[in-house]
Amino acid sequence: MAALAVVVTLLFAYLFYRFRKSDIAALETTRREVEAAANARAQAEIQRVHEEHAKRIDSERLRVRAEIETEMDEERRDLRTQRQKVEQRAQTLQTRTQRLAERESLLQQATDAVDGLRREAETLQTRAQRLHTTLQSLHGEARLKRDEADRRERDAERREREATDLHERLERQAAHHEAEAERHRLAADDLAGKLEVVSGITRQEARDALLAQMADEAKLEAASLVKEIRDEAKLRATREAKHIILTAIQRTASGLAIENTVSVVQLASEEMKGRIIGKEGRNIRSFEMATGLEVIVDDTPESVVLSGFDPVRREIGRIALTKLLADGRIHPARIEEVVEKVRQEMEEELVETGEKTAVELNLANLHPDVIRMIGRMKYRTSYGQNLLAHSVETARLASLMAAELGLDATRARRAGLLHDIGKVVEEELEQPHAIVGMELLARYKEHPDVLNAVGAHHDEIEMTAMIAPIVQAADAVSGARPGARREALDAYIKRLSQLEETARSFRGVDRAYAIQAGREVRVLVNHTLVTDALAEQLAHDISKKIETEMQYPGQVKVTVIREVRSVAIAK
Repeated sequence: MAALAVVVTLLFAYLFYRFRKSDIAALETTRREVEAAANARAQAEIQRVHEEHAKRIDSERLRVRAEIETEMDEERRDLRTQRQKVEQRAQTLQTRTQRLAERESLLQQATDAVDGLRREAETLQTRAQRLHTTLQSLHGEARLKRDEADRRERDAERREREATDLHERLERQAAHHEAEAERHRLAADDLAGKLEVVSGITRQEARDALLAQMADEAKLEAASLVKEIRDEAKLRATREAKHIILTAIQRTASGLAIENTVSVVQLASEEMKGRIIGKEGRNIRSFEMATGLEVIVDDTPESVVLSGFDPVRREIGRIALTKLLADGRIHPARIEEVVEKVRQEMEEELVETGEKTAVELNLANLHPDVIRMIGRMKYRTSYGQNLLAHSVETARLASLMAAELGLDATRARRAGLLHDIGKVVEEELEQPHAIVGMELLARYKEHPDVLNAVGAHHDEIEMTAMIAPIVQAADAVSGARPGARREALDAYIKRLSQLEETARSFRGVDRAYAIQAGREVRVLVNHTLVTDALAEQLAHDISKKIETEMQYPGQVKVTVIREVRSVAIAK
């Protein structure tokens, strides 16, 4: 049964398979037909849709193109309108620019006028400060003079009381002596009558002869006594002064630097001159405007000359030109940059030099502006002598002299260093440099002794401080040292002629000769008009007149020569 069931099952499976196979084939054929029909309908639909889409795209393209053209027309109209507006604005801006240029020109003129007024105001303020300082000085002098007047008034009252007491005593003595004199007069009259009879001359003639003889004897004795006193004072004063000055000179030594009014810059080749001048002279003009110097480019081989009276500017120009030549880039902008940089470096160097000098001389509490001016002395000369070296030398000599005399050496050294600081003041002041330096240092609260020494070292004011004559002597020693200074030939000849004319202006002088470069005057006198005793007085008078009427470095020796020549001829 089981096998029959299996056979029947297999049979039914086989029949079902055969039946399904024919159905599957029919279904496959139907599927293919359906697919072919569907593909055909799909192709037709796609074609139709494609054509409709193409039509819609064309219509859309035409619409978009029309819209774009419409928008472009509107844009063109807008651009045209905007262009017109821009042109109008450009014209408006051009008009405004012209107005602004005119306003800038007016503003520049107003600015220049304001700067001019500001400079005038600063000048007036400086003058006002100077006048205020002068007024304060005058007030101080007035107070001093008032105190001096009060003191003198008290002294006068005291002396008046003493004079009254003395007058009373003298009146009593005079009454006594008058009685004695009357008695002696009677006796003298009696004796005079007898002498007139004996001698044969009157009393008045005898009195005149006696007075003349006594006057001549008094003159000779006075001249002799004055000569002895003067010789003794000269001997002692000269010995002491020589000791002090020689001690000071032996203990100090300094170099001497002579500066000129031009600086020479060496070039590597002649081609550098063309680069210095630049195209159409632009470089050399820029350099001269930046430095304030005159650049001389001549036929001198491989060198150019910088000319200017301000030694600081000349040094700035020399350093700047040297740096430009070493760098090789020479054009107006570079020139201004290098000159400004060198100017800043020079300011730092001036301060450094001033501080170094102050430390070297052991001076403290100097104002920064004073230190900067001390640095400027390095580039300033006086009669060919470097001002800083001269001031340092004067400070050391004054310090040593003050130490020898037991005075304040530090204060003397300070005054010696600052005595010529008025020569480096940048303002143009119509006053002697000693007064300018004194007023400058007064603004920086220097000690009154230092101020007096600075202001009086050329006798512009009266010496009241003990160190003032010491600073003056140290200044003279430093300037009179052989080779320290040079002077112009015309001034030298004029000084010699003035020396000789001053000596010949005295009575009894026959001839006068200035020798030893004006450091000595030989005076030949008439022996019949000038005696030996009066020759000494004549030398003193000539030297005093030279001191009061002339200015000269160092000292002038006056030698009066009197001689008697007796000539006889044997025939």
